[in-house]
Amino acid sequence: MDLLSLPGVAPIVAFLDRGGPAMWAIFALSVITLALILWKEWSLWSMGSGGRPPEEALALWRTGLVDRAVAFAGQSGTARGRLAFAAMRNCLDEGLNDVTAAEETKRHAKGLLAKAEQGLRSLELIATIAPLLGLFGTVLGMIAAFQALQEAGARTDPSTLAGGIWEALLTTAAGMGVAIPAAAALTWFESRADHLRHDLEDIATRIHTRAPVALLRAAE
Repeated sequence: MDLLSLPGVAPIVAFLDRGGPAMWAIFALSVITLALILWKEWSLWSMGSGGRPPEEALALWRTGLVDRAVAFAGQSGTARGRLAFAAMRNCLDEGLNDVTAAEETKRHAKGLLAKAEQGLRSLELIATIAPLLGLFGTVLGMIAAFQALQEAGARTDPSTLAGGIWEALLTTAAGMGVAIPAAAALTWFESRADHLRHDLEDIATRIHTRAPVALLRAAE
């Protein structure tokens, strides 16, 4: 089947051809940007980056109901709940002292944050280079338009020059059209990652620095 025969495909191809190679590169970036945003949203959802800290598990832990606290944290499907579970297990691990238990929890938190931030640098790169590609395509188009103007000499048709200029400017508009949603998505995902980082730090601190009453009594 000829793809150009499909409804709506031929006009899109003609539009991209007007902008030249830069327009095709920007179109490829737009597809990658959409794929990255959808994938990142799914990734954050699958790791359970949303939600709130497991307050019930933390309250049980503080009052000394250690087994119930660990069970509640283990049942959580969120990143915050998984960190709470790991931190509690580290505190209860007899093979770890206070320092090494905290380091293990920190390592687990770093893994969760790395997953939450995965792909953000790619969005940042697209937001940076898409306008530059658009400007590059515009410069090439302007060069071609003025070359045609020079070759035409005194027989220059102003409408031809104007047509060449607006076609060249298409790539700038297209580059900005890709960069703006990429930058907006990057800011949104970064804010969610920062919120997750704050919550993970808070959970780890509350578990490691506020020992359960039962453990304190056992130590005495």
